[in-house]
Amino acid sequence: MEGVLKSIENVHLTSSVPLNNELGGKTTSKADALRVLMEREGILKEELMACGDNPNDLEMIKLAGIGIAMDNAEDIVKEQADYVTLSNEEDGVAFVIEKFI
Repeated sequence: MEGVLKSIENVHLTSSVPLNNELGGKTTSKADALRVLMEREGILKEELMACGDNPNDLEMIKLAGIGIAMDNAEDIVKEQADYVTLSNEEDGVAFVIEKFI
């Protein structure tokens, strides 16, 4: 099914959990939303930190100056991140905010 969905033009396909497909317009990813905010607020890539744990966070993590994966993240997310923090259950986001900000 994923192959069929990926073949549809002008659709953004991602997932937040296994066996779940999220479809949106070509410019409806988290990274696209951040690009709009960055442009509007004058924020540089180097000033952006993004945290995530699932494939639907990959574009956002790659966009950020510091891309953070949670320790409970899927391996593909950890591989693309600049840094792996503690898990969601261990307040990993708070930890990296204190560490980098």
